[in-house]
Amino acid sequence: MSAKVSRRTFVSAAVAATAAKSAKAQSRPASRTQPAAREGGVFDIAVVGSGVFGAWTARKLQQRGLRVALIDEYGPASARASSGGETRVIRMGYASAEIYTRMSWDSLAQWKALERATGARLFVETGMLFLARENDALTMDTVSTLSKLKIPFEKLDRAELVKRYPQIDFGPITWAVSEPRSGVLFARRGVQTVARVFAQEGGTVILGRAEEPAGEGPVSSLRVGEKTVNAKKFVFACGPWLGKVFPQILGDRIFPTRQEVFYFGVPPGDDRFAPPKMATWIDFGAEIYGLPDLETKGFKVAIDKHGPSFDPDTGERIVTPESTAIVKAFVAERFPALKGAPIVGSEVCQYENSSNGDFLIDRHPAHANVWLVGGGSGHGFKHGPALGDYVADRVVRNDAPDPKFSLATKARVQARAVH
Repeated sequence: MSAKVSRRTFVSAAVAATAAKSAKAQSRPASRTQPAAREGGVFDIAVVGSGVFGAWTARKLQQRGLRVALIDEYGPASARASSGGETRVIRMGYASAEIYTRMSWDSLAQWKALERATGARLFVETGMLFLARENDALTMDTVSTLSKLKIPFEKLDRAELVKRYPQIDFGPITWAVSEPRSGVLFARRGVQTVARVFAQEGGTVILGRAEEPAGEGPVSSLRVGEKTVNAKKFVFACGPWLGKVFPQILGDRIFPTRQEVFYFGVPPGDDRFAPPKMATWIDFGAEIYGLPDLETKGFKVAIDKHGPSFDPDTGERIVTPESTAIVKAFVAERFPALKGAPIVGSEVCQYENSSNGDFLIDRHPAHANVWLVGGGSGHGFKHGPALGDYVADRVVRNDAPDPKFSLATKARVQARAVH
């Protein structure tokens, strides 16, 4: 699917695919991904939220032979969603948080497989640089984890960095870790591709705002706009809306923050800021990261530090003069050839943070057949395929989640521990 496909076009196509299921079902036998309709319109699973977590979870449940509905108020990867926008980083390094390195490595293979199966351009192997200062504990832990898991990487000293990337003024950076297999995912295009495949393979896409389930005990139906959706189980993967749907238990445990992104125009004919001459990079010390110029969009630079609280429904998505000044100064210092370069594009998105940066994957405390999935915390997008498998296995088998993903570990005060 082209990145330029509009929300209206996608939703119309998804609805058309959904409407065509009945006719197709009469002409072909039910299969693993096209289960026969049963129980008068009762879905096995209804997934609320069609961002990267919700779309991949719905697809993985569908691949396990279940009848699945995918519900979203605005449509897959909308401009308001944490999964919207142009691009996301996919990297393996997570210091000592081995579970995320494993999930990212697994997900990379699955993103590539989806790309091959659909013909959509979803991934660019740009390489990834973790820029480090002396005695950088996070990056040293990353070296240990990548070594243990046998994931390809190089440790580069200052001299080698300057040799490979002469267009960068490394300033306080003394060394780096380079991941040659990592790179960039096309975000909106990727999520909409997953959702399109889900619909084409028999999944039902429903447009509307889901309401919080009432009362206690098992839930059998959900109000979605003017509709009622009946299902045996429910997964709420609605990102920054989790606190709105469940204000009592998540209103003060999910923290949507305003994040600003900038695209700088490169000089005419200058290919030093595009692959293969420029890698994706992150400077944890400065809390800024960047991506090479892809599809002539511009050289992307973004602030990783958590911004102020943000409402995904009503928040204005216009960058502030303060953030613009910070990023311009950083670019002028680290990338001298881009000093004075124009900002040719900008975005305001949001991180959907848990208190510590770990994902939330757990049952609702009052509804045993309702699962809560979120807490992407600014690093979750890349993990969509592996997380979808993880959630689908637990929903189907009723397995307990890893304790680090439990609701009990999500505090009411932010203390970021995952980078």
